Amino acid sequence: MAAVLSTLLAYFIGGINPAYILARFRGFDIRRVGSKNAGASNALMLLGKGRGVFVMLFDIAKAYGAVQLAGLIAANVHWCRELAASAVVIGHVFPAYMRFRGGKGLSCLGGVVLALSPRLFLLLFLAELVVLFSTRYLCFVSISGSILFPILYALGKGDWLCWLFLLPVSAVISCKHWVNLRRIRAGEEARISILWNRSKELERLGQGVETEDKQKE
Repeated sequence: MAAVLSTLLAYFIGGINPAYILARFRGFDIRRVGSKNAGASNALMLLGKGRGVFVMLFDIAKAYGAVQLAGLIAANVHWCRELAASAVVIGHVFPAYMRFRGGKGLSCLGGVVLALSPRLFLLLFLAELVVLFSTRYLCFVSISGSILFPILYALGKGDWLCWLFLLPVSAVISCKHWVNLRRIRAGEEARISILWNRSKELERLGQGVETEDKQKE
């Protein structure tokens, strides 16, 4: 019962979506504008850098907290933290109150890795920085990180059942980001340069006017 409770709590914690909530306060549905994703990257494009960073940190914190909470509630249950890790990511991507249309889970992945293995978090963070600045697109970080994390975590623990419990993280995040690869081919995906040259990148994507109109609403 403790394991079931902690897993359900993790799912509903994952469903708390600050990007969606902040956009609603501004009068629009973030899932219908920009990249149509209720996550930090789209929040950065549509709501500005400050709110985008807030969304990212909130999503990291909620995932971290859900995993740690599972460790407290079901401390004597093996793999309870791994179950919560998958549940919080699934809750973020498929939140019930948003009709199962949430974000894509990258920030949640960061919180999960940090909670389960701070050392692995640092290793993956450095490796994914290389991926990010080599490719210039965040989706490659999401896909490679979500695939590598369960494998490296299981290797580190010497327990391959961990990989099975974390497999939903890889599957959900990777599948949700395949659409980004199509947008890259079409020239419609935001590059990492949006962090320091937002207006130019939005202009390249043809979203500058639409974004400003949505913010004024």
